[in-house]
Amino acid sequence: MFRKMNLTMLTDFYEITMANGYLESGMQDEIAYFDMFFRKVPDGGGFAIMAGVQQVVDYMKSLRFDESDIEYLRSKNCFDEKFLNYLRGFKFECDVWAVPEGTPIFPYEPLITVRGPVMQAQFVETMILLIVNHQSLVATKANRIVRAAKGRPVMEFGTRRAHGVAAGIHGARAAFIGGCVGTACTIADVEYGIPALGTMAHSWVQMFPTEYDAFAAYAKIYPENCVLLVDTYNVLKSGIPNAIKVFKEFKPKKMGIRIDSGDITYLTKKVRKMLDDAGLPECTITISNSLDEYIIRDVINEGAVIDSFGVGERLITARSEPVFGGVYKLAAVEVDGKIIPKIKISENVEKITNPGFKTLYRLFDNETGKVLADVMTLDGEEIVDDGNYEIFDPTAVWKRKKLTNFTAKNIRVQLFDKGHCVYECPDIKTIKEYCKEQIDTLWTESLRFENPQTYYVDLSQNLYDLKMSLLSNPQYEIVQE
Repeated sequence: MFRKMNLTMLTDFYEITMANGYLESGMQDEIAYFDMFFRKVPDGGGFAIMAGVQQVVDYMKSLRFDESDIEYLRSKNCFDEKFLNYLRGFKFECDVWAVPEGTPIFPYEPLITVRGPVMQAQFVETMILLIVNHQSLVATKANRIVRAAKGRPVMEFGTRRAHGVAAGIHGARAAFIGGCVGTACTIADVEYGIPALGTMAHSWVQMFPTEYDAFAAYAKIYPENCVLLVDTYNVLKSGIPNAIKVFKEFKPKKMGIRIDSGDITYLTKKVRKMLDDAGLPECTITISNSLDEYIIRDVINEGAVIDSFGVGERLITARSEPVFGGVYKLAAVEVDGKIIPKIKISENVEKITNPGFKTLYRLFDNETGKVLADVMTLDGEEIVDDGNYEIFDPTAVWKRKKLTNFTAKNIRVQLFDKGHCVYECPDIKTIKEYCKEQIDTLWTESLRFENPQTYYVDLSQNLYDLKMSLLSNPQYEIVQE
């Protein structure tokens, strides 16, 4: 369904009215630069995780207006035939750069930059935000949960609570990038190769005359991997005794139990002892039931005995803070080959934008491999370790720090060159492994759930000076050198 659907019209209506306005004003071919960025890490965390680039690429590769789209717009009685004919021959011709999926990201960084004819560069705003906001939110939440589990596998179980079909599928994809080992969403395995996992529901147990009969039937059908749900009636009085009886009788190759309710710490301690006393130390314990990173952290600290977790609604909906808050803002225009930076000013300081066409560098310590800071520069600037490179916090210029013995890496890649895709999206397992490797470059202080260390996202001196000049006179035309 998703591979065949034309999503060009999945946009805010004002994108279309502005496109028509640009054409009527003769501005349709003027070159504009737009940045997608976010302002705050969800849940007060130290970083977020970039996700959704593959879907952005797929969307841009298939941009077109069908005749049914043209007819719909004609029916609105606010667009003339000149505009409709333009859309009929629409061809995406923009340059696009993005931070790769799985990369740790920080507020105000240009995650995606689109350069091209303003009608086109403006039009893709809605889908870029829809895709990246959703998947980055879920990937970030998943990673928090995975880190709380301290090496224990986490399975994404949230499809039935997702906010719609696409949210379930793409949420499973984002959760896998963030570190989950698999998903309950079967179609996510079909589409992306994310391992589909699952065993039984309470209804399976209830369909049989007794709990033992239900367990025995399952063990006969699935002798290679038999995981039994033991809390339909009473975990300690019937669920575990019946599971032990079945495991000893049928001797499945892999055996486990899942608990979906009750006091996790108390039950898992009791269950582990019962299984061990029965000579089944290899039997695993999986826990589900409205989990998040805080509950997982707490029960582990309390001594709960758990081998893996199934996490559903609080992951797939990012329930604790379900809005990522990414925005898409004009950063520059191009006139006769010269870049003219633009800035948006607000009484809310956090809404003031960073002007110009930018490059995003990440600085890595050569001794430890850990990240030191990110630096936004004007395009064409280079960062060189001259033994005396200085970074500063743009919100408090007096906070300066000198860096030595580092490597600067441009962490963005080009996706499109004049509308032609020049980027090959990695497979999902490669993205997941890359994400894990990149998080390992962060300092422990950035991984805290509460009050993480603030990560430096610096502006180069040239970009800072440009921003200050435009703040003094935002409508003054300054050429980006």
